[in-house]
Amino acid sequence: MTLRGTACYGHPLTPSRPSLSIFFPAYNDAGTIASLTLVAHMTARQLTDDYEVIVVDDGSPDHTGSLLDEMAAHFPWLKVVHHGANRGYGGALRTGFAAAAKALVFYTDGDAQYDPRELLKLYEALGPDVDFVNGYKIGRSDPLHRVVIGRLYHTFVRTLFGLRLRDVDCDFRLMRREVFDKVRLTRSSGVICVELMKKVQDHGFRIAEVPVHHYHRTYGKSQFFNFPRVGRTLVDLMRLWVELVVRKEHLAPQANARGAGGLGGPVSPPSSKSERGIHSRASEGRD
Repeated sequence: MTLRGTACYGHPLTPSRPSLSIFFPAYNDAGTIASLTLVAHMTARQLTDDYEVIVVDDGSPDHTGSLLDEMAAHFPWLKVVHHGANRGYGGALRTGFAAAAKALVFYTDGDAQYDPRELLKLYEALGPDVDFVNGYKIGRSDPLHRVVIGRLYHTFVRTLFGLRLRDVDCDFRLMRREVFDKVRLTRSSGVICVELMKKVQDHGFRIAEVPVHHYHRTYGKSQFFNFPRVGRTLVDLMRLWVELVVRKEHLAPQANARGAGGLGGPVSPPSSKSERGIHSRASEGRD
């Protein structure tokens, strides 16, 4: 794993303006990720002086990584984390949660199907009696087959896991960092979204839900909708169901002890020498 860029604007944290980490998992998102990171930067500075924008490049074979490195050389608020090989959507999220260093953590996808400016709506909903704000899609802007499969999937997992959410699969979320004092994530696939929401709900964190817009994908294509991947997802879902619903392993005292202080759960160790180097431009004396 390599890291480029520096955290931004480290002004003292005040109770009224908590610090904020924004991160994007990205895979072959060269056509969208530059504008997303800039919009995230513009949005974050409306909320706080102490923020960072992080992109996890999950082993993209296109020029996503080189584009982000060029941006990080010019923008001190941007951090880029590279996976030497693809680790899956869950692996990218776990890396992002582990890299996020601020009091509030927000993430959404790097394909621009959500507008980072709507983070303002989630922020408004994060009152003192709320720990976690989950977006839900006003309408899904996908081909018909994806809309149908998405609804079936949502109904299936909501029933199977007893989730009290309008939209399990909306990756537009804002949470307090303290959530990860109890929640430990383990999945490397897209099943991590179910794992996250089930553990957040079962640990008693207070959840608010906010409607957000969902836009047509203009660049790249979904990595999920193919039969082998769907089959693996179903197998992983059933294993997760046994762990969280049947055995309730995440509620055992030893599970809570492992989760304490482990933001986002453990990240897989580097698999090659190229991943083991951690390079920060701060060490080169960049402003």
